[in-house]
Amino acid sequence: MDNHLHIVIMAGGTGTRFWPYSRNNKPKQFLDVLGTGRSLLQMTYDRFDKIVPDSNVWIVSNDIYADLLHQQFPDLPDTQLLLEPDKRNTAPCIAYAAYKIRERDPEGIMVVLPSDQVIFNESAFIDAIDTARKAADDKKLITIGIQPNRPETGYGYIQYDDNSSNNIKKVKNFKEKPAIDLAKEYIASGEYVWNAGIFVWSIPAIINAFQSYQPGLHEIFDGGGKTYFTKNERSFIKDNYQRCESISIDYAVMEKSKNVFTVLGNFGWSDLGSWNALHEIMDQDENQNVVVGDALLYDCKDNFIISKENTPDKYMIIQGLEGYLVANFDDVILISKKSDSGIFRDFVKDVKGKKGDQFI
Repeated sequence: MDNHLHIVIMAGGTGTRFWPYSRNNKPKQFLDVLGTGRSLLQMTYDRFDKIVPDSNVWIVSNDIYADLLHQQFPDLPDTQLLLEPDKRNTAPCIAYAAYKIRERDPEGIMVVLPSDQVIFNESAFIDAIDTARKAADDKKLITIGIQPNRPETGYGYIQYDDNSSNNIKKVKNFKEKPAIDLAKEYIASGEYVWNAGIFVWSIPAIINAFQSYQPGLHEIFDGGGKTYFTKNERSFIKDNYQRCESISIDYAVMEKSKNVFTVLGNFGWSDLGSWNALHEIMDQDENQNVVVGDALLYDCKDNFIISKENTPDKYMIIQGLEGYLVANFDDVILISKKSDSGIFRDFVKDVKGKKGDQFI
């Protein structure tokens, strides 16, 4: 056990691209998406159970998920649940955790990661985290880069200097999600990895970075130092969180710093950012269909069929579809091309506009 290693799990998203399975009142990180008996968030927590003491695991989420968090982590103290009153993207989320942990362990090292990623080779994953932990100092900001196996357009990319050390590479640039031709160029060059949004750094390194590049966030969370771990923490956060700029950690810090490095990882990773991503990792039939629930398929290929309706006497028969999602839930039936994950945000927006929050 490493008493100075702190795991910060970001669990405040709504999982819009997994609608209608993921809903506002129970987004995907709280769902047993893979049928393991554990939610994605619980699986993320479990990944570190032999690495750090329970007292060093912190979950940052939204106020509205407090009951779900208590249900899934009944033994986790309230002081380790960092509840945001407003959604302000990842930079304020990470700042809140960093400045709070500093009060307990000012020389600690943080591992920051999303709650809804899948890791198939957990031993290799822990090895990559350990490599980053050993390299962390008072300056380096380290991200875990995933060795790409295809020209993926749904991920951001990290360009690194291949002349760096074998274990840790100097980052040259962050790249937004590319078009397919550019993604192919990235793969062919051999100097790009996928940006997994997994970070490792010391408390001094990230706080110095906030102070240098985000003085507004630094002022807010540094000012709360005396309230952390006291009864006044919640009121301080509620009063001040709305003052935070809504900005990602990449834009806020990583793209500005000259001390960013990446550890190359190859451990069977998926960010489960869409139905298409889930389709890729689940068991498929001989025609690349994934079927969850009862359905009879004819002349169908590369589909994701899921029925979560509570009526046991309904049977789905589907013919002639290729590349579709067919999602049958109690209150929503959705039939859509599964590859266009961006359209799901439009679905949610339009349904909310016509029907309110009832189906969201």
